[in-house]
Amino acid sequence: MQTSITPAAGGTYLTPTERAAAGKAARRILPRSAHGEFTAAAGRPDPIDVIESQSATRVPDLVPIRYGRMAESPFRFYRGAAAIMAADLGAAPRTGLTAQLCGDAHLMNFRLLASPERRLMFDINDFDETLPGPWEWDVKRLAASLVIAGRENGYSAKERAAIVRAAVGSYRERMRYFAGLGNLAVWYERADVEELRATAGKRLDKRGRGRVTKAVGKARTRDNLRAFEKLTHLLHGERRFVADPPLIVPLDDMLPGAERDRLEAGLRELVDRYAGSLSMDRRHLLQQYRVVDIARKVVGVGSVGTRCWIVLLLGKDDQDPLILQAKEADTSVLAEHVGGSVYDNQGCRVVAGQRLMQSVGDIFLGWDRVQGLDDRQRDFYIRQFNDWKGVAVPQIMVPRGMRVFGELCGATLARAHARSGDRIAVAAYLGAGDVFDRALVGFAESYADQNERDHRALTEAIGTGRVIAVTT
Repeated sequence: MQTSITPAAGGTYLTPTERAAAGKAARRILPRSAHGEFTAAAGRPDPIDVIESQSATRVPDLVPIRYGRMAESPFRFYRGAAAIMAADLGAAPRTGLTAQLCGDAHLMNFRLLASPERRLMFDINDFDETLPGPWEWDVKRLAASLVIAGRENGYSAKERAAIVRAAVGSYRERMRYFAGLGNLAVWYERADVEELRATAGKRLDKRGRGRVTKAVGKARTRDNLRAFEKLTHLLHGERRFVADPPLIVPLDDMLPGAERDRLEAGLRELVDRYAGSLSMDRRHLLQQYRVVDIARKVVGVGSVGTRCWIVLLLGKDDQDPLILQAKEADTSVLAEHVGGSVYDNQGCRVVAGQRLMQSVGDIFLGWDRVQGLDDRQRDFYIRQFNDWKGVAVPQIMVPRGMRVFGELCGATLARAHARSGDRIAVAAYLGAGDVFDRALVGFAESYADQNERDHRALTEAIGTGRVIAVTT
């Protein structure tokens, strides 16, 4: 199985000078200034058709929730429209330089996470769409998300341009920094909470620093124990998930007896088997817990309708919980445009991409496959449901705060790409000047315009009854 991307085709060793030359040569294929605008390709697919094609494989009674969430605003639509943007980028020219892509690198997918050593880190979070592909696609998705969020906040065009230039400039500068490091030094790079505090102290005003401090404190409370208190209760002396339909539906409430028993047996088997994808020490830890309840949960925006289960396990006693999330993994939206995964299990694809791109990872991250009641096999990846997670709230950011946050996202994305792609070639392509930074301002604004048109298409489709939406 492929677990990394080599600097040269076929694994041939190239010197740093040769790799830099390859990066500069890519400018002749696609000049940096050519990234500066988005123009829809002739015959661009109907965005509603793209969304509906994804919905065809999802839980039918949850699909209207997805449409309802995406219809709320252009930014919410963008969060659920990774497949639409993948098609747009797939139809455009490419640099020819690849890295492991997040595939959905919008600003909400960068957040505070816990390391196994119980340190709070800043990293990329969502890898449902991860695949190797053109490095610039992730950068463009991040840049467009900043403009779309900035528009929603009422920022001026000048303020939005400064935010995008800062984020892309941060990516470029960090990639050039990583190009000068050795392989192990790149692998050991990470951004912990102290670095975040230091940045906030230098760049933000008193109010902004206070928000960072509050976010850090809140992230540390978002753990298994808080989820346990919030999501479960005692029922007939047994700890069970609290029903909150349609967002949380315990297994006991979903199906009649025989079907419920069959589904529960399959999900318990999934938890047992997935342990084989963990390292030996973590498998030993997992085996000290027992499954006591299972519920279906609606998550995210773009993921709504995929099969997602939360599993309550108890360890030493009834106050020693572990809550796992088993989320369905389908083919990446990038696959049609960059080729399929080398892994035959889509859950394994997600986990491999996450382990490659993240500087730290969930100790219970793994994968397996389960057969559903319809006798169809589905792939899942499994991780802890909550483990010190701090999520950005762009709606409360002032322009300066979003600029600093964008810089942090750009640097984090560069570190992830430097681990998996040819950092020397990408750095050489980008160069020391800000040509690429300025170009992406134009791209991000153009794509935000397209995203608004696509969002209107969805609201019109809802208005005509073409698709059904519900709010939750």
